[in-house]
Amino acid sequence: MEEVVPASANSQASTGDAAADQPINVYVWDLDETLILLKSLLDGSFAGHFEGLKDHEKGTEIGKRWENIILELCDEHFFYEEIENYNQPYLSSLHEYDDGKDLTKYDFEADCFSSPFDDVNKRKLAYRHRAIGDKYAKGLQKILDHRMFKVWSDLYSSTDKYTDGWLSSAHKLLEEALGKSTAEPAVKSSSINCIVTSGSLVPSIAKCLLYRLDDVVSSDNVYSSWETGKLQCFKWIKERHGGPNVHFCAVGDGPEERSAASIMKWPFVKIEIRPDAPHRFPGLSLSTIHSIMDAVYQSSSKDG
Repeated sequence: MEEVVPASANSQASTGDAAADQPINVYVWDLDETLILLKSLLDGSFAGHFEGLKDHEKGTEIGKRWENIILELCDEHFFYEEIENYNQPYLSSLHEYDDGKDLTKYDFEADCFSSPFDDVNKRKLAYRHRAIGDKYAKGLQKILDHRMFKVWSDLYSSTDKYTDGWLSSAHKLLEEALGKSTAEPAVKSSSINCIVTSGSLVPSIAKCLLYRLDDVVSSDNVYSSWETGKLQCFKWIKERHGGPNVHFCAVGDGPEERSAASIMKWPFVKIEIRPDAPHRFPGLSLSTIHSIMDAVYQSSSKDG
């Protein structure tokens, strides 16, 4: 599959000498059981790590509510029933088939999107991807009605409380990574957050919205490794954002991202749920990530 390169970090750095000298960090995050929690709530493993201090049934109930709201958003607003069998690795993967048609009055229900997955239907899928990206950019306030918005907001709050602030602390760290906090002024306007998830693309986009990650990760920086694997996604990210003054770091909980990071020679930060784990939320800081990155890149520089 040919990679579409909307805007590379390298091109951003070339806009001026000052920008070119500014280091660019690309943080490549796993989604499930890293930035968000779902499976560990459903199967009780999150509660299990707390030796009776967490209500197992409450965690499972919270997880089931998340499953329902994710599926509802996908089906009602993201065309999921139509396109779930046509998973793509990222929203712009079919950009070459999108003729830029104004979709304001486009009737998605009447365009007969179906198999075979030929050029005509690839264009229809590209339209849907563009519409999903537009909705993502506008936020949930423009998608959910008042009742569902409150249901979602209450669910987020109860989940964050149950997990001792896992969701909000993860979000804060991604804000800091982008330089949106005074804690790291040096990275302001230069760093990038990407997500590479083993889940399929559309539900992962929905999760990013529902777990309030849309202001720290743009929709075109969400990658699904469902068919291609994480190593290929990492290669696409490097092709898109790589440059002479760009450093990458992968953060996740699984062996696949660890292996892919090793092959790419990127630093890797392993997330664990255990309360006494060194890297988890809350607790993981940008300074810790940077120290791990520095150790790898300084060693690489000496070897070179």
